[in-house]
Amino acid sequence: MFLLTVATIWTLAAMTPGPNFLFVVRAALTGSRGIVLGAILGTITGTACWGLAGWLGIGLLFRAAPAAYLGLKIAGGIYLIVLGLRMLWPKPHPTGAAGEADGPPSLTPAKAFRIGLVANLANPKSAIFVSSLFAATLPPEAPWPYGASAVVTMVAISGIWYAIVALALSQAPVLRAYRRMRRGLDRATGVVFVGFGGKLALTPS
Repeated sequence: MFLLTVATIWTLAAMTPGPNFLFVVRAALTGSRGIVLGAILGTITGTACWGLAGWLGIGLLFRAAPAAYLGLKIAGGIYLIVLGLRMLWPKPHPTGAAGEADGPPSLTPAKAFRIGLVANLANPKSAIFVSSLFAATLPPEAPWPYGASAVVTMVAISGIWYAIVALALSQAPVLRAYRRMRRGLDRATGVVFVGFGGKLALTPS
């Protein structure tokens, strides 16, 4: 019952569109398996970090030390704003340069992993959410395998969901449509990143 509850709540959370989802979509639409794999691995690595942090009670630490929480919120918000601005105003590159057909040439599998990871970790509210999830569902004095299995379940659900999204978006008609409106999608993603980052940095709690 405990794992079923965690799985249900986390499935709904993972399927809710947000910066992580939009970045995986953007990576998937480049048509590069390496880039989308890097984006998914980075995102679910961030999920694993927040899952472990929530399980170990970092939410309590944030409540006890509000300055640490506020500092991480501001830093994470600024990072997302900068990332969004780079999507809105990318560096110019020569027409016909290698990789142009597959998306911005600056996006590599390693960079996709890093962006997916840091974009996920940039939101310390995730720690509060996961901590609340564990507090509400984890039985009192539960043995450590309970918490560990919950973290594994969260990572597996996120990985499966993003893999389904990437597979659906890897179809040839979708890729052709994306190449016709790539800049529009990049701008939309950039606006979401800037807006989310601004809200994260400026909201006091």
